[in-house]
Amino acid sequence: MSIRNTFCGWGCVAALVAAVTAPLAIAAEQEPETSPGIQKVPHDPKAFRPDPSYTDKPYDAQGQVEIYGGKRNVDEPRPLLELGRTLYLEGPLPGGYNIIGAKNLVNPSLQAYGDLRTAVAFNDNGKTETALVATRLNLDVDLALTATERFHALFRPFDQNGQFSRYEFAGDDHLRGKGIFDLNVDTLFFEGDIGNILAGLTDKYQGFDLPVSAGLMPLIFQNGVWVEDAITGGAFSIPAMNSKLLGISNMDVSFFTGFDKVSTPAIKDDRNAFADHSVNVYGVAAFIEANQGYWEAGFGRVDGEDGFDELSYNSATLAFTRRYGGLISNSVRGIWTFGQNREKNRQQTADGTILLIENSLITSLPSTLIPYLNLFAGFDRPQSLLRDAGAGGILKNTGINFETDGLTGFPKLDDTGQNTYGGAIGLQYLFNLDQQIVVEAATVQLIGDDIEPGRPAPGEQYAVGIRYQLPLTKALIFRADAIYGWREVVQDIAGVRAELRLKF
Repeated sequence: MSIRNTFCGWGCVAALVAAVTAPLAIAAEQEPETSPGIQKVPHDPKAFRPDPSYTDKPYDAQGQVEIYGGKRNVDEPRPLLELGRTLYLEGPLPGGYNIIGAKNLVNPSLQAYGDLRTAVAFNDNGKTETALVATRLNLDVDLALTATERFHALFRPFDQNGQFSRYEFAGDDHLRGKGIFDLNVDTLFFEGDIGNILAGLTDKYQGFDLPVSAGLMPLIFQNGVWVEDAITGGAFSIPAMNSKLLGISNMDVSFFTGFDKVSTPAIKDDRNAFADHSVNVYGVAAFIEANQGYWEAGFGRVDGEDGFDELSYNSATLAFTRRYGGLISNSVRGIWTFGQNREKNRQQTADGTILLIENSLITSLPSTLIPYLNLFAGFDRPQSLLRDAGAGGILKNTGINFETDGLTGFPKLDDTGQNTYGGAIGLQYLFNLDQQIVVEAATVQLIGDDIEPGRPAPGEQYAVGIRYQLPLTKALIFRADAIYGWREVVQDIAGVRAELRLKF
């Protein structure tokens, strides 16, 4: 190649580069389009510095861990059974199977997990004294199909209708064992998202989410105060709504209905058992983030049938939770039960209101040292919309002295809130988040001087209680409780218990 042709070649390259970069240079001189209110500031070279260099220092593995607050990889407990995609994964998730659509891939996973609780207790419930050992197994089985669709089942094979497999070695029925084996499912339901299902079927992303569930499914609203039950029925939610005009940053509304296994202490049969096969329920519940806190609201109708029609009732609820000034966390919750029309002037079982106020102080150790004061006032016979027989009473969250253990029949104060007022004051300390202790004093006072026949709390009640929990391993938890209660009109109560809970 001649020298002339060489220079011609380089000239062609230079011309080509100039032709490509000229439009870019012109574009760089033009001001970019920005949103209104955006102002360009001059470049400040002092705002940028080169990355630090540690080539002169030896590598320190411990120092690298401390950069992230001393956090380490956690050797997490594994479920009892894992088939398909495992529960904990590192790195990119594996691809799924295009069975119902490329935009909703199937990636099946079958897992079984739960806990085994075994406790020994000495209980004096006033009328009866019992010393026993009891056990309870909660076994969850989860079949995930996609990222949003799954089938779920819960088995509790060692208990039925509030009775647990146990051995009573002292008390009224001492030296007596009772094994309970129940292979029925306690919950069995499907849940998914219609938006994702349609995206897979149509191969088009949907502009909405519509979570749904159906089957024998658990419902819990307002921490179990308004609803805590497993019903046969269906539900759907309209999630993630907002309103700038109303100052709502997030709002979810859920609609639900049930036609079997609908439980409420207001509707019982001749054997004093919940008539859960003769009750329907319809309801709506809302969760709204606004006013620097969050609102919870709900309305429901419980319909009795097959001779229980006169026990039907309505229930409305409203609650607001917020922190004030970095000093106190407060929840105010009200439940209004109305609309029950009994024949022949029979005593109503669901008619009244209850006000629940929960307070906790924000201390210098806000995550571990928590003083609390919870109050309540109930008028007539208020009821939750739904409440399973083993869920405790409407006051179960008021304090540890109102809560049984769901295993040994541990004593508690009256938790119905019917024509009573009172509360609990206590202190919870979590040490270094490695153990827990709760100490509490509580009382139940009467509203009105007349003692109604069958009134749950015929006289004033007082109690002191203590609870201690310690994780022995990542899977094994030790818990101990003690209570002593003074009650007018009826006998005092007392109890002490120790429990081991194995999680798997």
